[in-house]
Amino acid sequence: MFSYENAISRQFPEREFTYTKSDTMLYALGIGVGLMDGDPHAIRYLYEKGLRAIPSQTTVVAWEDTWLEDIEADLTKVVHGEQRITLHQALPTSGRIRSQFAIRDIFDKGAGKGAIILAETKLFDAGSGAHIATNLSSVFARGNGGCGGQPGPVPPMHPVPTRAADKSLVTVTTRNQAALYRLSGDMNPLHIDQGFAASAGFDRPILHGLCIFGMATYALIRMACDGDAGRVRHIEMRFSAPFFPGESLRTELWEEDGRIAFRCVAEDREAVVLDRGSLILR
Repeated sequence: MFSYENAISRQFPEREFTYTKSDTMLYALGIGVGLMDGDPHAIRYLYEKGLRAIPSQTTVVAWEDTWLEDIEADLTKVVHGEQRITLHQALPTSGRIRSQFAIRDIFDKGAGKGAIILAETKLFDAGSGAHIATNLSSVFARGNGGCGGQPGPVPPMHPVPTRAADKSLVTVTTRNQAALYRLSGDMNPLHIDQGFAASAGFDRPILHGLCIFGMATYALIRMACDGDAGRVRHIEMRFSAPFFPGESLRTELWEEDGRIAFRCVAEDREAVVLDRGSLILR
């Protein structure tokens, strides 16, 4: 049975993962790199000569999706709420990764109101031991309120400004975007199985939230970094609505002191699908 004490005290073993340059290029294709005409930077992420890794790939190189089962969360009522990535150095384009996973906190909103679980994954180069990245995921477990934790405060995310965006970029997606992205690790049937999607309340499969996150990351690299992924130090955002393969994604940014604020909109519906985004550059 899910409880605060059992979940927060759970120890998870270190794991090691191996990935190749082909995996890095496949990830880039999965988040839509190369789909847009007039993108001079795409070749850096799709060609083994001078290949670079996109920072959001840190969410899949050590993919692990069994921890919610391990702590006995109600998997039918789990929603990915927020994602944060801090890059301590550039992600190599191939190699062996050692991961350390831990549940950092649980905020209990009360019986019938759910709980927010903060899960942290630290990634290290398995050979040198160098700390590459820290991922922090916020998961809303709607069926596990009343578990015994404190109600908060939950780490805040900054709202985007109310003025018009300083820059925007539209990224197209294909109808098979989810089928391609899932080859990087997240095989959840919600994103490909029509019947499973219907049972979850959707009329068709939705695109992976972390795929949209990757698309936003690359759009920001194009708009704010002149195509140089190495300038990204930290990126975070909140998932706010589903997005469907085949739709167009508009990433909007605002230049502010010390950070770049951003959000993503499903252009055809004018629905905000990623919100409260922040990008910090080196």
